[in-house]
Amino acid sequence: MDFMTTKEAARKWELTERMVQYHCKASRIPGAIKLSGVWLIPKDASRPDDGRAGRKGATT
Repeated sequence: MDFMTTKEAARKWELTERMVQYHCKASRIPGAIKLSGVWLIPKDASRPDDGRAGRKGATT
């Protein structure tokens, strides 16, 4: 299986690298693993849902 780093995923999904790391820590990206302090994400993973959509006060 091929993996990408959080930096590559951030560029691909148009998110900040910090948000990608947050989604990894929250287990919102299936197959994401942490090796030697670096998150590796499967290249075929889809962009995680925001989770804030539908909440009161959320703007879309």
